[in-house]
Amino acid sequence: MRVWFLGLLAVFMVMASISLARAEEPGEQGLVKMSAAQEKSWESYEKPDAANLRSGLTPLQYQVTQEEGTEPPFNNQYWENKREGLYVDLLSGEPLFSSTDKYDSGTGWPSFSKPLEPGNLVEKEDRRLFATRIEVRSKHGDNHLGHVFSDGPPPTGLRYCMNSAALRFIPREDLAKEGYGQYLKLFE
Repeated sequence: MRVWFLGLLAVFMVMASISLARAEEPGEQGLVKMSAAQEKSWESYEKPDAANLRSGLTPLQYQVTQEEGTEPPFNNQYWENKREGLYVDLLSGEPLFSSTDKYDSGTGWPSFSKPLEPGNLVEKEDRRLFATRIEVRSKHGDNHLGHVFSDGPPPTGLRYCMNSAALRFIPREDLAKEGYGQYLKLFE
C-alpha cells in the first residue's frame, strides 16, 4: 500500500512540476524541474494521460516526445551545449546520456556516441520516412527521444541523435543535489 501511495504522490508531484514549467517566456523550451526525491523515483514513473501531458508541455515538447516529432536542427537548446553533466528524460528523469559521450556530429542536434545507461533506452524500427531507421525511446518514460545511426565515431560507431525537447540537462555541479551523485565519478 505504501509503494502505491508513494507512486501516486510522485505522479502528483511530476504533474505539479509540469504545470510550473509552463510558466516560460515565449520561444523558450519549458523544462520540467523535479525534486531529488522525484528523480530517484524514475524507475516507478507512471506516465500521465495525454491531456495532462499536452497541458504541461510546450507544443514542441509534446510533438517530439508524444508524436515522434523532430525539432529544428541548429535551433534547439542542447546542440551546442558544452557543459559537463547528464542528460535525462524530460518527464521521468531517468538518466540517458553523459556529456562525456557528447560530440559535434554537424547535424544540429545533440549527438552521443553511447548511452549512459543502455537499459534506460528502448530501440524500435521506424519506417516512416521512406527508409528504415531505429527510433530511440526512454524505457520508463516511454517518450520519443530521437534515432540512432551507424555513422558515429569510434569506438562504438554509433550516433545517438537526440531532440533537446525530449531531454533535461543537469550540470555537473547540480548532480548530487538533483539525486544523481553516483555519476560524479564520470567527471573526475
